[in-house]
Amino acid sequence: MAALRTVTLSGPDDVAGWRDAARTLAAQGVAPGAVIWQTGESGDLFAAAPASIAIAEPSARLRVPRAFIDLAGAALLHRDPERFALLYAALCRLQAHPRLLDDEADPLIARIATMAKAVRRDIHKMRAFLRFRETHDDDGLRYIAWFEPEHHIVRANAGFFVDRFAAMRWSILTPELSLHWDGETVREGPGATRGDAPADDAIEAVWQTYYASIFNPARIKIGAMLKEMPKRYWKNMPETALVPSLIADAQARERRMIDTARTQRGGNAEAAWHALREEAAGCTRCPLYKNATQTVFGEGPTSAAMMLVGEQPGDQEDLAGRAFVGPAGQMLDRALADAGVDRAQAYVTNAVKHFKFERRGKRRIHSKPNAGEIEACRWWYEQERLVVKPQVTVALGATAARSVFGRPMTIGRERGAAHELPDGGTGWVTVHPSYLLRLPDKAKAAEEFERFVEDLRGAAALLRR
Repeated sequence: MAALRTVTLSGPDDVAGWRDAARTLAAQGVAPGAVIWQTGESGDLFAAAPASIAIAEPSARLRVPRAFIDLAGAALLHRDPERFALLYAALCRLQAHPRLLDDEADPLIARIATMAKAVRRDIHKMRAFLRFRETHDDDGLRYIAWFEPEHHIVRANAGFFVDRFAAMRWSILTPELSLHWDGETVREGPGATRGDAPADDAIEAVWQTYYASIFNPARIKIGAMLKEMPKRYWKNMPETALVPSLIADAQARERRMIDTARTQRGGNAEAAWHALREEAAGCTRCPLYKNATQTVFGEGPTSAAMMLVGEQPGDQEDLAGRAFVGPAGQMLDRALADAGVDRAQAYVTNAVKHFKFERRGKRRIHSKPNAGEIEACRWWYEQERLVVKPQVTVALGATAARSVFGRPMTIGRERGAAHELPDGGTGWVTVHPSYLLRLPDKAKAAEEFERFVEDLRGAAALLRR
């Protein structure tokens, strides 16, 4: 049985020490199971004394992909106590399988990749959510920040803060260690507690006032915000304490404004709608805005008794910036006319306001929105309802029905029936006019068109009750 080799690294983030030892051990053919990795801060009392490791000759040095060096540099900062052994095992396997990193399904590679991703995320969080607070010491002004990293990233992040805040004297306190910059040199100190950092400073009141003035609840997505900025970081950031009340106050003001506009003579429902439309033009609530030409908002009288909700803009709607102007819109116009409904008196919109598509050559082919995209855009639909307050809302197709009712619905089962909505209006479900355009059989298409017209007549009849 081969003798065990014990490698003691200088600290939990000693990437360079691990690299030198791992390279030497692998060049000597030492198997992963024959190496015990430990750090100077937490040695194994029962381990043998570290064996002498001779540095390999240059000719015996290993060659590894650059991607592995980058991967190891991040993963070795993870808190997992097995990280050194896992990376060494991967290094040894790479000698026999140079393309090992290409196999993302390999359990070892997948685990290391997950560790590296977590470390990179922690590095980003420290850069994004660390907040300095102003203090004074014997040498004058000093800024102090408190942060609680999940992994061993503090030293690795030092260069970023030196470059970013080179002109400041600052200290970063963490439970593991502290960094102190005097304008020329970074010094390390022992770990600290939250009580060692100031709770606030005079600048924070100014910052909170500014943050409250620019806060826009229409742009905020709670789920995405919590994913990118978990609540564990909120205690370090003065502005986050304002977020819940700012959202609640803004929504309450908006509802009061809309209610006043609809109930008082000379109210400004039209102005409220224009404000919403202008705000929606800059919507980034889901990734669809990145490829679409523009936001396609609803249109029609803000006093409309009927609201027609489609799925999403098509190619022509995306270019024109108006809902239902393409082939499906022409089909809808024809059906509304046959049903005795004046489209000009109805409010027409879509569940999703940006065009989702796939490119096929020069063509842009419609792609169905997913549940996340529908939910992200539902905020705009709900604001439209607050302004228009329609008596009857017609959901054209399954996507629209999901937005109107807040849940998946089966069109065949729910079609042609009245459904009470939470705000007191009535919901009505039918097919999307694009469905009629896709029917290959002319007789079937004609039959389904007449049924669609009857559905619209049924919805219009509810207005006369």
